[in-house]
Amino acid sequence: MNIPVLPVILAGGSGTRLWPLSRRHVPKPFLSLKSGETLFAETLARLPEAAMAPLVVCNEAHRFLVAEQLRQAGRTGLILLEPAARNTAPAIALAALQAVQAGEDPVLLVMPSDHWIADTPAFQASVARAVALAREGWLVTLGVTPERAETGYGYIQRGERLADQAWRVARFTEKPDAATAEAFCRSGDYLWNSGVFVLRAGHYLALLERLAPAILTACTEAHGKARQDLDFLRIDDTAFCASPADSIDYAVMEHTDHAAVVALTAGWSDIGSWPALWQVQDRDDAGNVQCGDVLLRESRGCYVRAEHRLVAVLGAEDLVVVETADAVLVAPREAAGLLKASVESLEAEGRREVVEHRVVHRPWGHYEPVDSGERYQVKRLTVKPGRRLSLQMHHHRAEHWVVVRGTARVTLGETTFLVSENQSIDIPQGQVHCLENPGVIPLELIEIQSGTYLGEDDIVRLDDPYRRG
Repeated sequence: MNIPVLPVILAGGSGTRLWPLSRRHVPKPFLSLKSGETLFAETLARLPEAAMAPLVVCNEAHRFLVAEQLRQAGRTGLILLEPAARNTAPAIALAALQAVQAGEDPVLLVMPSDHWIADTPAFQASVARAVALAREGWLVTLGVTPERAETGYGYIQRGERLADQAWRVARFTEKPDAATAEAFCRSGDYLWNSGVFVLRAGHYLALLERLAPAILTACTEAHGKARQDLDFLRIDDTAFCASPADSIDYAVMEHTDHAAVVALTAGWSDIGSWPALWQVQDRDDAGNVQCGDVLLRESRGCYVRAEHRLVAVLGAEDLVVVETADAVLVAPREAAGLLKASVESLEAEGRREVVEHRVVHRPWGHYEPVDSGERYQVKRLTVKPGRRLSLQMHHHRAEHWVVVRGTARVTLGETTFLVSENQSIDIPQGQVHCLENPGVIPLELIEIQSGTYLGEDDIVRLDDPYRRG
């Protein structure tokens, strides 16, 4: 059967498990952790060659990150915006509803975008086995042979053999205790649940109708009220939030007799913690991982990452040390469980270090704070070639721009003109203005803000090419 394969990429996250490197606005899929490429870009690179253009399900806050990653990879694909986190069952339901809209019923290859897979050909071979089973009516998950008694993963017990490296699922067990995980590993009958699923879109919707009708009803209404916005499909907020929050495992896979598992032996990890990242990185003879400008002496089993400056670790053992521009983490390597509570306490205090990095990304480029004080702040702005900021004004501040690289096209009131390198311009308080990069190299400028209030919410957008609120 020549049934097409539609990749469905689940992108997003809360940005807590790899803090301070990950943040709410830049979660794990958009980090470069091992290969120089982001995990999202690596996910795109391992898609089957003959697959359809991918469908990405992501949160509103990450939409421009996803769009830019697709652009850099030279790929097209629909970006479906999930109004709120409702776990995997509703997210996949939205993708399935979109997939069957044109009258087709493709095989969905559902992939988290924040996993590490070392062997792409082996992954694609497992996917091909799973696709063959899905075309026959099976709902398939990929299962990883356990390397240790891990209590943070779900387990799948293998049943009768269906094909080479493929079995009927006997049962699912979610995050067992240590003794049970040990028993599972000894038995040889259990696999880790990788979170990769392969299934027919129509088959999944039919099972939802029988097993989780509230999810299907809410998602059908939400998808029916969706509206196109640039490259994004915005799902109706009210209808979608009425859906129960449930995983595909709980909602469907555990209740069907057509669940199958295909073995995945490809160097898989969900990189769900700093110890997990330490496990998949190249280590020196003392078991240390070094990333960036690092000095290690008489230390063993450490993960040390320097993003912006020299980090020296002396006489330490089994530590995680992560340095970013605005935060440093130092913790025992196996104390990852403390991180979530710590980040939650920072969030309760309203700390911006939980939300975004010092360098703040925008669809037009990025900016970085340089200095600030009473009634002033200084930023360095970088505008991508061909991009512009919104036509806007500020009630409480004036701005002074100095171009240090490239050429800016500036609109000030009714006048538009060019500002070249080493030239500057004043933007009076209350004046309508716009900044654009008409060139082919990045535009860099220093922005000096002064006034009684300097918050980002003092922006009145009159015309925004990115349709932000």
